[in-house]
Amino acid sequence: MAQYQITLDSATLHQLFLGGAGESGMKTLLESVLNQVLQAQATEQVAAQPYERSDDRQDCRNGFYPRTLQTRVGTLSLNVPRLRNGRFSTELFIRYQRSEQALMLSLMEMVIQGVSTRKVSAITEELCGAEFSKSTVSDLCRRIDPLVEAWNARPLKDTKYPFILVDALIIKIREDEAIRPRSVLIATGVTRQGQREILGFKVGDSESETSWGELFRTLKLRGLGGVDFVISDNHGGLVSAVRTHFQGIVWQRCQTHFLRNIIDATPKRVQKELHERVKMLLHAPDKELARQLLQGIFNDFEKTAPKAMEILETGFEDATAILIIPADYRQRLRTTNSVERLNEEIRRRERVIRIFPNSTSAERLIGAILMEHSEKWLSSKCYLNMDSYWQWRAENGTPSAKVVRLK
Repeated sequence: MAQYQITLDSATLHQLFLGGAGESGMKTLLESVLNQVLQAQATEQVAAQPYERSDDRQDCRNGFYPRTLQTRVGTLSLNVPRLRNGRFSTELFIRYQRSEQALMLSLMEMVIQGVSTRKVSAITEELCGAEFSKSTVSDLCRRIDPLVEAWNARPLKDTKYPFILVDALIIKIREDEAIRPRSVLIATGVTRQGQREILGFKVGDSESETSWGELFRTLKLRGLGGVDFVISDNHGGLVSAVRTHFQGIVWQRCQTHFLRNIIDATPKRVQKELHERVKMLLHAPDKELARQLLQGIFNDFEKTAPKAMEILETGFEDATAILIIPADYRQRLRTTNSVERLNEEIRRRERVIRIFPNSTSAERLIGAILMEHSEKWLSSKCYLNMDSYWQWRAENGTPSAKVVRLK
């Protein structure tokens, strides 16, 4: 991933932190940053700094042309470099505007359908102008929708994804003149080379076994295979779907959700102490020590927190399944926190809309956000160094041969 050095002058910083500046400060900051990124990209393509004499020079600069970029903090004025012998190329507008356009389309649809709030109407008027027609919205949809659909149906980059992490979030969609909750199911994976990838998503009626099963079936048809571990919450429909579609794998119950479930069932007076004890258990170096710590917790809390002890006993094996693999991989695979962060990115945009005007609008925005993050992941350095894992795998065989999960 390219890295750029950004310089901010004192006037920009003053406006950014000025009390009451609000979005105008962010607009100024974003304009400054993006203009500098464009200049840096031009330097990369020319292979020389402005006015630099160099044998490696590929082209010469030929001024700039103005370009606007619509964002949620207003219309940005950017200076796009021109090159004398070729065309300056940048993905900045494509990558940045994809999710922004999807967000604006959702807002515009709400206005057209007469279901927007005053806040939504004000935003669309500021960013899109007071007048826009159904045909304008339809034309923009035709540009974005095929991109999202193609990405969500693409053949998967790899054929082996030893680690799969899945999670869901609830959104609201207007359907048949009623507001209905819908589940967004998201699957991410780690390739055999250790690269993270967003595999796909589905907007379903609920987190049912059927909905998850449809997502898993689609992923397998697109090439998903070689799965050793699935990391997820303990939702009944999800676990049943994992058992059906990934037979013989190891299921790792998300430790963050597991710990939360235990503490929620614990009397307040002992919550802090039990939290620390269970956390120590989950981070034990091996299963043997984890079982010893488990017994100690039972001895100390069986009478004061019986419901919590029942949850701990029932979920212990699944929550500590990750302890069978080398320690280097446990920190990033013991929870679904990486997928939760994707959920937060979706929530950040969804808060503006609150209620999607239709399911297509939801799929468009969520798909555009996930596409952008997947591109970032695939262009970043490896998430995990898989050498030790494959060596461990060769010495120990398939993980499921030693551990039975999904009772």
